[in-house]
Amino acid sequence: MDRAVADVMQVKLLHKMIDYYAGDAKRVQHFLKVYDFARLIGKSENLPEDVQFLLEITAIVHDIGIKVSEEKYQSSAGTYQEKEGPAIAKPMLVSVGYTEAVIERVCYLIGHHHTYKDIDGLDYQILVEADFLVNIYEDGMSQQAIQSIEEKIFKTKTGKHLLETMYSC
Repeated sequence: MDRAVADVMQVKLLHKMIDYYAGDAKRVQHFLKVYDFARLIGKSENLPEDVQFLLEITAIVHDIGIKVSEEKYQSSAGTYQEKEGPAIAKPMLVSVGYTEAVIERVCYLIGHHHTYKDIDGLDYQILVEADFLVNIYEDGMSQQAIQSIEEKIFKTKTGKHLLETMYSC
């Protein structure tokens, strides 16, 4: 896909997600931070353009299931987000014009972004790392928790560097 077309689609998706979270600045800021970290890590790790494209789209919509999870289960637990997110994301992604193959991978990643074993692909790995970089700060995690996350989760050179630099590991 032409980069200019991909950029226009991404801007449309960003606007749709901001509208989706209208009145919820915390959720908007969360996905924008995850998006920025995912983009930075992916570019720094020299991801192939098609993988970078998928990563960025997924980072924008990764938590789309949280609203329904809170309404339906009174919980924002990752398992509920994974369960509810793909069905909400798909129509939005279709409306922007993404292909079925792109939508399928993005929905797979949404449906697994809180599952940390059997991570298949750099798009998945970097999404998880970017989400943790933001969640560590937003949740005020302890140094012990951060060290455990680093040992168990982080694999990319850039993700590790960001984690260590930001949180003095």
